[in-house]
This record gives sequence, C-alpha cells and structure tokens, in this order.
Amino acid sequence: MPWISSLRTWNPRQLGEGVDTVDAEASVGFAFLTERFSTRVTRNAVRREIAVDLLSGPFRRLENRWRFSEDPAGTRVEFEIDFLFKSRLLEALLAAKLPSCRGPADGCFEARAKALYG
Repeated sequence: MPWISSLRTWNPRQLGEGVDTVDAEASVGFAFLTERFSTRVTRNAVRREIAVDLLSGPFRRLENRWRFSEDPAGTRVEFEIDFLFKSRLLEALLAAKLPSCRGPADGCFEARAKALYG
C-alpha cells in the first residue's frame, strides 16, 4: 500500500493446530507525518480469520479482524477495524485522510490476491 513505507515481522509462534501468531511493525506516512506501530497478528485457519491487536504505537486502541468465507463468486472478505489515536491532534490531522484510504486499500488487496491466485 502506498502509505506503508516499511514493514517487518518477528517472533513467529505456533499456538495450535491451524493457529499461529507473529508480531509486526509498520511505518506509515501521510505527507509530512510518519508514525510507527506494532501489532500482534493471529492467523486462525480453522476459523478462517485473522486478528490484529495493538502492541505499541500512536494508538490508544487498534484492533482489526479479517474473516474469509465461501462465496459463489469466489471468496468473501470481511474487514473490521476499530482504532483511537492517543493524540487528539493526530486524530484531527488524519480524520479527513482515512476515509479516502479505503478505495486504494481495497485495490491493493485485490491486486495482490489476483497476482497470487489468478
């Protein structure tokens, strides 16, 4: 995605049959502003779900969930995100920008899925 300038993962762990977790750090930039945050990503193949929870960064709260289910047209992907910035100034600066990220984000995910799976 164009606003992610770097991404790294560490600490992969197997939690059980079909369930693993990894910690991830992303650097995100919009115009003059760059922030870094860390999350714990839990992939559950049995439930067909990915859960992302905040470890550290400019958020008071950050959780997102991906759910994958069968669909006649292929695979249905549901994405939910809930976040709250620590700083009211940061919240105000990014509040106008975040809604415009949805379209490009969807396009990035669709392009990657098409490259991987056709």
